[in-house]
Amino acid sequence: MEWQHDTLLGRPADWPQTVDARILTAIARAHTRAELDFSALPPMLGEDLWGCWELSWLDARGKPVQAVAELRVPAASPALIESKSLKLYLGGYAGTRFESNAAVAARIGADLSAAVGAPVQVALLPAAQWSQLSLQAAPGCCVDTLDLQPGGFGPPRPQCLRIEAGAETRETLHSMLLRSNCPVTGQPDWATLVVDYSGPPIVHATLLDYLLSYRQHSGFHEQCVERIWLDLLRHCHCRKLTVYARYTRRGGLDINPLRSTHAQVSLPAWQRFANQ
Repeated sequence: MEWQHDTLLGRPADWPQTVDARILTAIARAHTRAELDFSALPPMLGEDLWGCWELSWLDARGKPVQAVAELRVPAASPALIESKSLKLYLGGYAGTRFESNAAVAARIGADLSAAVGAPVQVALLPAAQWSQLSLQAAPGCCVDTLDLQPGGFGPPRPQCLRIEAGAETRETLHSMLLRSNCPVTGQPDWATLVVDYSGPPIVHATLLDYLLSYRQHSGFHEQCVERIWLDLLRHCHCRKLTVYARYTRRGGLDINPLRSTHAQVSLPAWQRFANQ
């Protein structure tokens, strides 16, 4: 894709010495969604929750301060932030003085909101409060232990999804076997994926087979989750559906997209799955 040539991914880059919002690279979501067909589907709601684990700045006297940041970017924002540019941008805080933690959060929120074209929520957890970070088990039934022969690792295969006849159900399923590849660097991305739905029962083995088909697929985190959400809606006829993935950290950042058919759904603050 032509827009990829304008990003910092896979290129040498100099670390900034102070905060510079010009480093941030926005990618129009329309580009990443161009190959997906959202027609005849309910509106896609949700957010991208970024965990930023290598954030530090200087206090008013020049002493370093360290914190973890959570950034919540609306799925409806016109653009998303390219990850390497965000890493470089946050790196500039290490040489910049701020009067307070609130001033840091306000600056990050203002710069990112301007870049993506929508309000970005920022929360900071100072190092003294890191005991609040919690490790959680993925909810619902794990499908990973099912005995099956994968249908192949290549383009995602939504045609393998099946539903059972009978009464509708409400259940939560998860898999720790989601793996895809960065479309720019080719590096693998690993995630635990959670599917919470109501509607005809999904045949669990076919869901696992479908998720395994992403193993050689190239797509950004947000693209993969949106494709899974779309395919489950279209092929499994879900009445309500929430899909989210908690990805492993790379370069001090983890990206956790959530997509849903209904509002008022978001990821809990300061939580991680075991593989994070």
